[in-house]
Amino acid sequence: MILQPASPLPYRPKKIISVVPSQTELLHYLGLQHETIGITKFCIHPKEWYSSKTKVGGTKNLNTNLIKKLQPDLIIANKEENVKGQIEELAKDFNVLVTDVNNVEDALQMIIQIGKITQKEKEALRLVKEIKNGFAKIKQPLQKINTAYLIWNKPYMAAGGGTFINDILSQCGLQNIFADKERYPQITIADLFIAHCQLLLLSTEPYPFKQKHIDELQAQLPHTKIILADGEMFSWYGSRMLLMPQYLQRLVDDEGQL
Repeated sequence: MILQPASPLPYRPKKIISVVPSQTELLHYLGLQHETIGITKFCIHPKEWYSSKTKVGGTKNLNTNLIKKLQPDLIIANKEENVKGQIEELAKDFNVLVTDVNNVEDALQMIIQIGKITQKEKEALRLVKEIKNGFAKIKQPLQKINTAYLIWNKPYMAAGGGTFINDILSQCGLQNIFADKERYPQITIADLFIAHCQLLLLSTEPYPFKQKHIDELQAQLPHTKIILADGEMFSWYGSRMLLMPQYLQRLVDDEGQL
């Protein structure tokens, strides 16, 4: 059964499988060590869970047969991260919470929702308060910085409007030049020129951009500053958001003179 946001389980789930890396990390923060029995191969945080929990495949390629054998009380998935058909198949036999996170406010509501359904509401509310306090302290640059955030190579794909990444950029004064395009548009070098991109962020995930990609792009964009961006700090909604404000502040302070 696909659980509705406002419909808690009639019992505390004792066997949880998380198929979203950032939400796996959240479960750890909430103290659900014993309850969480399965994670994906991309759930690299925390390290001790990665080495000890049962792997149930990748976010886009779940081992549904293994999940069924584990007989979870609750599966925590995400609309964007996971494949709809696989989640619907699992929902025929198990309770599945499908989160939908497109901005910071969605993320905070998701934390509260997971806190309620796992009976960790007190811890979740405290986490939300700390995250809000952190984001409220971010000092934005005097002028918006025209920014693009690439998530993929060959073809180049950027974070557009309606995404969590887009909202994170706006939280620290980085003006997404592709905010008028939905989700993750395919873009070209010419698009970056036309939009007067001042700062180009190459994410470390899902595509693992490296220094060699900076060098390749810099030759074509001599007037644009290009740096690697920690993908976890822009797209891991959950307890990782506690670390985002400090990272974003350093980034803005370094680029404020553009």
